Amino acid sequence: MARGGDMQAISGAQKSAILMLALGEEQCARLFSMMHEDEIKEISSAMAQLGPIRSDTVERLCVEFAEQIGGAGALVGSFEGTERLLMKTLPRERVSQIMEEIRGPAGRTMWDKLGNVHEAVLANYLKNEYPQTVAVVLSKVRADHAARVLALLPDSFAMEVVMRMLRMESVQKDVLDGVERTLRAEFMSNLARSTRRDAHEMMAEIFNNLDRQAEARFIAALEERNREAAERIKSLMFTFDDLARLTPMAVQTLLRSVDKSTLPLALKGASEKLRELFFSNLSERAGKMLREEIESLGPVKLREVDEAQASIVAQAKEMAAQGQIEIGEGKDEEMVY
Repeated sequence: MARGGDMQAISGAQKSAILMLALGEEQCARLFSMMHEDEIKEISSAMAQLGPIRSDTVERLCVEFAEQIGGAGALVGSFEGTERLLMKTLPRERVSQIMEEIRGPAGRTMWDKLGNVHEAVLANYLKNEYPQTVAVVLSKVRADHAARVLALLPDSFAMEVVMRMLRMESVQKDVLDGVERTLRAEFMSNLARSTRRDAHEMMAEIFNNLDRQAEARFIAALEERNREAAERIKSLMFTFDDLARLTPMAVQTLLRSVDKSTLPLALKGASEKLRELFFSNLSERAGKMLREEIESLGPVKLREVDEAQASIVAQAKEMAAQGQIEIGEGKDEEMVY
């Protein structure tokens, strides 16, 4: 690299490496701890190949850095601003690809992103791929996510994938790169365009986090202005009362995870039907103790009851997302016992 005054000849990774070396070991270690593995590799590789750097180059680089930060003022990051910056240095096609990836599932690498794609969506795509390709993909994502995807594939196809995973040794880099390119071009780009979040789902999630008085106020006001939207939002909401849809096994699983101090407070404001659902899934002794705890609470603030119920609802939704319980897709689903 340029040892003298040609600052333009120094790459971004080299500038980062020089600045970090100038900061010293302790600060350098702290910065590395905040980076992703790929960034650490890139900067440490540049650092190892720097060689001697003249003091005036280090000084100019530090001044340049300070001027850029000091002259920036208040910063506002946005998709639009990022896209404009990228358009100044990259071809339009590459910028579109990058922005689609940013707007897609969270994750730094392709495999991180796949780990955040719903298993049904991923399985629907992979069932049309070669078993060997699917084997490579499932070997790169988390085991729990791979298991859920595998369970959704057609049985015979899933067994072909399993057999290839059993026979698979280390995957050659060019093969892995090819699979990654295909996923990025054919799957992620389409997914980013097709998974814009529904506004009603977003509002249902917001309403779920309101206390019951505020929720009732907003729903009533919305019903006056747009009854159809209000009904759709209500159908998407999952409230404490909706726990009545849980199967006995799901209730028992939930009870094992719920904070024991939260449950009496939550049930203090629950309907008798919902209380009985919880009591019936406890032993006689545990049920009796829970009733006594509820009675001993005396008068409690509605806000405290709402918070306790919201905590249990959040726990149920988290467990459902992890596949530990099912909370149902609709409030009118019938169960057969």
